[in-house]
This record gives sequence, structure tokens and C-alpha cells, in this order.
Amino acid sequence: MRIVVALGGNALLRRGDKPDADIQIANVQLAAAQLAKLANEHELIITHGNGPQVGVLALESANDERLSRAYPLDTLGAETQGMIGYWLLQAMQNALPGRQVATMVCQTLVLSGDPAFANPTKFVGEVYDEETAKRIARERGWVVKADGEHFRRVVGSPAPQRVIETRLIRNLVNSGAVVICAGGGGVPVIRNEKGQLQGAEAVIDKDLTAAVLAEDLEADALIILTDVDGVYEGYGTAQARMVKRATPMRLREMGLPAGSMGPKVEAACRFVELTGDMAAIGRLEDALDIIAGHSGTIVTPGGNYGGPGDLRPPGMGRI
Repeated sequence: MRIVVALGGNALLRRGDKPDADIQIANVQLAAAQLAKLANEHELIITHGNGPQVGVLALESANDERLSRAYPLDTLGAETQGMIGYWLLQAMQNALPGRQVATMVCQTLVLSGDPAFANPTKFVGEVYDEETAKRIARERGWVVKADGEHFRRVVGSPAPQRVIETRLIRNLVNSGAVVICAGGGGVPVIRNEKGQLQGAEAVIDKDLTAAVLAEDLEADALIILTDVDGVYEGYGTAQARMVKRATPMRLREMGLPAGSMGPKVEAACRFVELTGDMAAIGRLEDALDIIAGHSGTIVTPGGNYGGPGDLRPPGMGRI
């Protein structure tokens, strides 16, 4: 199978962790041990989050008195792709001796007229209490919103249209390489009036980019790995119940919150609806069991899945 994995930010930095490099590197090594199990059996493309890391670099840049203005978000996105990509590259090479692994800094095309630029919703950076968040927002000109019990900075998150480097990624996968790419959803770029690419002040949802990339690469599955074992009805209540199998329509009807599980569900539904293939949401440590159909919330056109044998032959039904 050809699998695109969207690795949640929790794999790098858990809530409450200090954003120190050694903590993140140790977490990446744990993630690589699980991802290597998938790579031993399947073609693997890995994307990853970068919200906390962008937030750290943005704050450093804003506090640097040598700069006339802070670095823009597209540049910070590229920086974090390089940093996290390096950590993942090295960890995957060590976990898969003799296997070719490649990391790419990727650009993701968005539309300049996307209304998300005027309505920031994407969380980046560290968590704060309400008083601290509002003070920093005043000082930095940020927009902050509640993220569970805490507050975080929010920025515009336009919809990804395509990953510019998709052909290069396909060539690497076809050659047998494990590819780490489009981290943090990719560097957001628009086309200007000359048709040239230029950076945009935004952050793209990495799960939605993963869905676009999986579709364009004709992947057999999109697996979104996070810190919960699946999608829950009534999450956080005594009546909470995990959804093990679902159709896109069933998940959409649940009306999950935009700031947490909502984008993951939207990405999974998009991929299934457009390709007829399988998507899933679950824990990193359950990755192999998810593919086997034993764990996670699995989304298919008919809501049924018993394992890889249930998948259509690659490319079947694609236009």
C-alpha cells in the first residue's frame, strides 16, 4: 500500500512540555520507531505538524531588537520544516538502516482571496492563561482565542490547493524512498499578478494538506495519527463512545469542533469522498493495528473495513 501519514504535533511536543530541542528529538525518535514498522511493509509519505515550533520562532523573532520587523510566517514555516524534517530524517534513517529517506521543504499553493486570511482560526505557538495571552496579544498585535482551558495565538489558515513539489515527491516514492514532506501543511504561497509564487502570511492545516497530497499521489490510505485512539461521540462526557467505523456523512453530521478534531475529520472525509479509498484517525502507537482494521476510527465510503484486503486495487475508480 501507499500510505500518507499525518503526524500530529503531540508526537514532537506534548502539552505542558518545554519546547527544548532534546525533548522534541526524544519524542521524534519514539515516533520514528512506530513509523518504521509501517515503512517496512508499505510505501510511506510522512507529513507533520509545526504549530508549537512556529510559535517559538515567532516569539524569538518578535523579541529580537536587531530586526526592524519580525520574520513572516511563511519563512518561519520553512525554518520549522527544515528543523523538524532533519530530526525525522535522522530518526527514520537510524530506524531503517539501508533504506533511502528524504526530507523536502515544500510549498503549498493557496488562493489569495481565501476568506481565511480575514478570519484567523489556526492555533500556533505555546499555551497561555487568559491574562497572559491577552497581554501578549496587545503587545504583539496578535489575535488569541481559547484552546480548551488555555489560550493560544491564532492566524489565518487558507485551504490548501496543491503541493507545488508533488511530482518530485512522487518520483522519490517511486524510487523506494520514505519521504518526509509538506511539514506544517507546507509553506503557504500564492501566485502574484505575474504568475510567480510568493509567500503568504498564514499557516496551513497539515491534515488538510495531507489529504490533498494523498489524493494527488494516488495513495491507498490517509492515516492521521494523534494522541487519542479515535473519534468520539460525546467526547469528555460520561456517555463518550468511540466511533470505530464511519462514512464521511456520519462523521460530518457529528459537528466536531473546528479547533481540535474538526480539521482531522474534514481531511479524512475529503480524501475518502474524492478517492473512494480509506482514511483513519488514531494513536501513533496503533499505526499498524489501524491498517489491519483493529484500531482507530476508520472512514470508508460504505463505513466497512476489515483490513487491506478490502481496499480497491490501486488507482481503481480514479479519473
